[in-house]
Amino acid sequence: EGREDLQVNRLETQIWIKPDIQKTDVDFSEILNAIQEIAKDVNIFFDELEGVNSPSKDDDSLLHHGNLTSTSDDASRLEVVGEEVPGKNKTNGLYFRDGKCRIDYILVYRKSNPQTEKREVFERNIRAEGLQMEKESSLTNSDIIFVKLHAPWEVLGKYAELMNVRMPFRRKIYYLHRRYKFMNRIEKQISRFRGWLPRKPMKLDKETLPDLEENDCYTAPFSQQRIHHFIIHNKDTFFNNATRSRIVHHILQRVKYEEGKNKIGLNRLLSNGSYEAAFPLHEGSYRSKNSIKTHGAENHRHLLYECWASWGVWYKYQPLDLVRRYFGEKIGLYFAWLGWYTGMLFPAAFIGLFVFLYGVTTLNHCQVSKEVCQATDIIMCPICDKYCPFMRLSDSCIYAKVTHLFDNGATVFFAVFMAVWATVFLEFWKRRRAVIAYDWDLIDWEEEEEEIRPQFEAKYSKKERMNPISGKPEPYQAFADKCSRLIVSASGIFFMICVVIAAVFGIVIYRVVTVSTFAAFKWALIRNNSQVATTGTAVCINFCIIMLLNVLYEKVALFLTNLEQPRTESEWENSFTLKMFLFQFVNLNSSTFYIAFFLGRFTGHPGAYLRLINRWRLEECHPSGCLIDLCMQMGIIMVLKQTWNNFMELGYP
Repeated sequence: EGREDLQVNRLETQIWIKPDIQKTDVDFSEILNAIQEIAKDVNIFFDELEGVNSPSKDDDSLLHHGNLTSTSDDASRLEVVGEEVPGKNKTNGLYFRDGKCRIDYILVYRKSNPQTEKREVFERNIRAEGLQMEKESSLTNSDIIFVKLHAPWEVLGKYAELMNVRMPFRRKIYYLHRRYKFMNRIEKQISRFRGWLPRKPMKLDKETLPDLEENDCYTAPFSQQRIHHFIIHNKDTFFNNATRSRIVHHILQRVKYEEGKNKIGLNRLLSNGSYEAAFPLHEGSYRSKNSIKTHGAENHRHLLYECWASWGVWYKYQPLDLVRRYFGEKIGLYFAWLGWYTGMLFPAAFIGLFVFLYGVTTLNHCQVSKEVCQATDIIMCPICDKYCPFMRLSDSCIYAKVTHLFDNGATVFFAVFMAVWATVFLEFWKRRRAVIAYDWDLIDWEEEEEEIRPQFEAKYSKKERMNPISGKPEPYQAFADKCSRLIVSASGIFFMICVVIAAVFGIVIYRVVTVSTFAAFKWALIRNNSQVATTGTAVCINFCIIMLLNVLYEKVALFLTNLEQPRTESEWENSFTLKMFLFQFVNLNSSTFYIAFFLGRFTGHPGAYLRLINRWRLEECHPSGCLIDLCMQMGIIMVLKQTWNNFMELGYP
């Protein structure tokens, strides 16, 4: 019946073409070739349908160590026919056993894992969604099994339409203004003059970068009914790898593994240990024996490494179009922001360096440091009750000079500049983002990409109401339920912020108690600089507390955000971001705020010192001022945090 319908469709195609014969020049040979390709696809489709009713086999019973085992029937059918598989596809590890089905996702589990029943139900539901599956045991450990997943064209088209994935459908047409001959001559002379000038070193060579077709096309949400409008040269490459893995990930997050409301999604199987890991594959090795200039790129990953991730191109602009093609729009926008932020930091760093150098050059002309250094006859009171000796004001001469390096006449200008810089950075980033959104055709991306989270869908599937925009029924969260969850979440946030403030209070007590301990230390260097030693050790302890609380609060923020049950992914991200911002702002800056605005303000005076729990004197600022303590606090935390982050990103992997 399907083949008879195909004949009818051919007639309908001819009837549809005929009215335009007189108006345009139609290449009928191309149309006939296209119809033959459609017929070939339909024949393949019906051949695949014939094998659906073949008896299924247990995957693990067919599994051999180091061998591929396909659960898709068309793979075995291809082997029976005896088609030769290209050697390249066999060896590069990116395809199934047939050499044609690309691996879109990998799941990893252990045979010895007791969660077998959940895994079997999950994999059975994966097949029901239309994904093809193949298993392979590890070569080094027979207990580890890799499950390779492939999404056929029908599945990709169905979910691309559901997810509103934007795909190219028409090439962009650029109109050039009519120019006069005189202007053309001037432009030719200017281009010749530019040819004599050296090339901009920060720009990438155009010879290295390929012409990306998707950047020259308008895009629209994919629709199977309007599939003839989209530019499809090859169905295997129409959806790029980032889109394919994103679609498969979307499916895996919505597949059930057990009966129940919350028994859904790959994340829960990863958390309960049913699967060890889940990930998409890279496109191959990022290194090649041959030069990219002479032999070209081996794959998209190799090209991206040579043009972006290699240390040799650190000073060049980022190839954002390549990043977008390989990782998708979201990560592409992140690196666009990161590059813009890094570039905008250059003027701020230049002005900051200028302020520092100005402090160096005017060091000998600073009246405050001169008076401190010359005050040899002014005796200062001890900074603690026991062991702390009287000291001369001139003993803090070095600290007064160091303070001038950061706090001089140009610092006021720097503060005003940074206030303006922050506003300019934000406004110019909005312009940059608008340009990228236009180039990548993402103007209405957020509105069209809104998807209901599978966890929300499973939790509130019984309560539905009509969406006023789409007119479709969707899960609904009652107002009382939402308010109660938000109150619990807000209480958790408030409690964690109180924990941070308590930690800062503990650091204050440490500083008050240990200053007398360092004043009685054996080493003269520490004994004479007891206040600086107290500040330095307190900052290091504070840094350790900050890093520990960061790890703890990230888990708490995840728990509270999931407890709120946000409706969409963007709402989940906004809620999580707000929690992390509030906590990290308090966690990183609370001790700095204490030193800048409270340290030394409530100490009292000789004979009437204010004491903590009627025992310890509150800490005073250094005789040269509190700024030296502030510099140590910010400097140590910034340097240690940057060092730790770089180690975790570069050294630890």
